[in-house]
Amino acid sequence: MSAESHRELSVHVRVRYPGFELDFAHDFHLAGVTALFGPSGAGKSTILRILAGLESGAAGRVEFDGETWLDSDAGQAVPAHRRGVGFVFQDARLFSHLDVRGNLRFAFRRAQQGGNGTGFDDVVNALDLGPLLSRGTGALSGGERQRVAIGRALLTRPRLLLLDEPLAAMDAARKGEILPYIEGLPDEFGIPAIYVSHSVDEVARLADRMVVMAAGQVAAAGDAVEVLERPDLQHLTGHFEAGAVIDARVTGHDRDFRLTAVEFCGQPILMPMIDLPLGEVIRLRIRARDVALATRRPDAVSTRNVIEGVITRIVEEHETAFAEVFVDAGGELLRARITRKAAADLRLTSGAKVFALVKSVSFDRRALTRNRTR
Repeated sequence: MSAESHRELSVHVRVRYPGFELDFAHDFHLAGVTALFGPSGAGKSTILRILAGLESGAAGRVEFDGETWLDSDAGQAVPAHRRGVGFVFQDARLFSHLDVRGNLRFAFRRAQQGGNGTGFDDVVNALDLGPLLSRGTGALSGGERQRVAIGRALLTRPRLLLLDEPLAAMDAARKGEILPYIEGLPDEFGIPAIYVSHSVDEVARLADRMVVMAAGQVAAAGDAVEVLERPDLQHLTGHFEAGAVIDARVTGHDRDFRLTAVEFCGQPILMPMIDLPLGEVIRLRIRARDVALATRRPDAVSTRNVIEGVITRIVEEHETAFAEVFVDAGGELLRARITRKAAADLRLTSGAKVFALVKSVSFDRRALTRNRTR
């Protein structure tokens, strides 16, 4: 429908409550999905509430595309209903006395005049809500409820979509069902989104950019892939979840063994079959804990993916048993989390040639045009 919209959002705000202090300053260049990431209690949801005009205790300044939403020094605060913001909460907050169609129609009647031109049928089709329209909200699954909540937010024709951990209460299977819908929203409707999460998997799949929060402040910001790969942020993003995010192209399918072959930087990777056409670009996530290293190419091993590369850096964690080894695999960096003793026994050093044994990968579908916008 629409090309991705680019929006400028400047947020310099303070909030102080007993036991909690937020001092947040960041200028967002919004396009696609921006993740607001951090541990529970970091202040992520508070920032969304400030942006939506739902946090009365905030001081400072918020500007969206040159329009002042908050200027506490001047006593100015644009009310929530005039900001053109769509909000999706952790709990769907649907109207129980209305069926799905009624919930959606309610939002559509209250839509911003003009807005982004989003139509009722556009949203219903994009989120596959047609079969649900006549159902009561009590008969919906958790994933269905959140799809309806997202649809309701879209039908207000917002200029900015805010999602506050919409998958937090779902199991892995339900998350897998709804993630593709969220992923396609910016391209489908041209609405930038800020997505709050403390899940690395969700951020790696959805986000183009990310802002990391800790103790009410900005700890880091930038391209999502680059931020997730920073060793100095692992105390926030998690050692266990650390890894590399790379783009690869589908090159073939082995239907007998139900495998798909992809290629990145001229090197092949096999993974469980995915139903994608040849040539399509996907984003692979390879966790550091799923990578082993060898100084010679191994044979007679069950691991099918052996990637040749050169060590660029070794970061030893002297307070633990582990080290992070960064491997240049022809232009893309892989990471391996191994013990410091293994690094010593193998005599690993920067510049040494190694073979990375990749035990598993996870992926998300990325259209080539989406990758070009990054």
